[in-house]
Amino acid sequence: MSRLSGRIRIFARALPRLVLKPWRRKPTKLRRILIAHHLLLGDTLLLTPLIAKLREEHPQAEIALACPKAIVPLFAMRPFNLTILPFDPRDLLTVRAVLDSGPYDLGIVAGDNRHSWLALGAGCRWIVAHSNDIPAWKNWPVNEQVPYPQAPSAWADLAAELVPGAPARPYRQGDWPAPPHITIPEADSLQGRYIVLHPGASTSVKRWPSDRWRQLADFVVGLGYVPVWSGGPGEAELIRRIDPDPQHPNMAGLLGLGELWHLFAGAKAIVCPDTGVAHLARLVGVPTVALFGPGNASIHGAGQYWRDVPFVPVTVTDMPCRDQPVIFRRQVDWVRRCDRNASTCVAWHGDYADCMGRLSVEWVAAELKNALEEA
Repeated sequence: MSRLSGRIRIFARALPRLVLKPWRRKPTKLRRILIAHHLLLGDTLLLTPLIAKLREEHPQAEIALACPKAIVPLFAMRPFNLTILPFDPRDLLTVRAVLDSGPYDLGIVAGDNRHSWLALGAGCRWIVAHSNDIPAWKNWPVNEQVPYPQAPSAWADLAAELVPGAPARPYRQGDWPAPPHITIPEADSLQGRYIVLHPGASTSVKRWPSDRWRQLADFVVGLGYVPVWSGGPGEAELIRRIDPDPQHPNMAGLLGLGELWHLFAGAKAIVCPDTGVAHLARLVGVPTVALFGPGNASIHGAGQYWRDVPFVPVTVTDMPCRDQPVIFRRQVDWVRRCDRNASTCVAWHGDYADCMGRLSVEWVAAELKNALEEA
């Protein structure tokens, strides 16, 4: 089924309910709550402070999370006692399941406000979302629009501000139970004295030059650890280009998210770009060195919720071409990001962006060594 077909079904369920919007009233007691979104891995995990806050504020409520199907395995042990609703707008069965899961007292929309229509279709009596999404039709079902803060904040923390009340207590290792996994002999044989190097990223402008990964692997060997390459199903060729004459274990394409969690849990540290696995590493609690190029470490870093987690961003703070004040299609004065790709990057050097090129091997190696010493 196409994404359009899914949206048509959502709108068909939601439109008759939109007529009743003027008569809706904010509920005084919350028994059922839906978090509606369709975010990628990293942004989905960045909803953790919001989920934790909801659970603290409403300990008896059922909290349901619409969740992209590929990410569902991470929630197998029901962190924060969540109800997980697999959702893909191209999958009719998941669309119907979310729409039929209601009614709910409260719907919270994270990121793209188009999913306010999903919340309305699922029977949410009151819908809360951040304001100023475009185009305007995305906001029509929303009852309560919360502005972005005036001062800089990590996106994970400001997402939690969709719920009134004090912030949730900071994350502690163990708050998110480890998901089940399939035994991978190649990973289990590593016996704990290894460092994971994860070169892949969602876009090529977030990738560090290949020769620097090789140099970093040599540095890891010099420290007495085994470098272990990891990557998603489509990143095996990337690792082969970095390490054409394989000298180190390569887990790229072999691990699901549950297995990746356990690989991270056994590692001494992880080095990766600013991508979804960096946020996964924070949940695991393993020391992480994250390379930020076009992304903003203040926005997508640890923030207040993960302030006690061993997470080190490596970034040029005042990168001049990190100049786009937009996040989730909203213009926010204090935001400085870059969403350009390889063809539109203003400082592209053939196979890497200047913002990543400015992160030297010596810098990353020094931060890695410090992280190991402090662990």
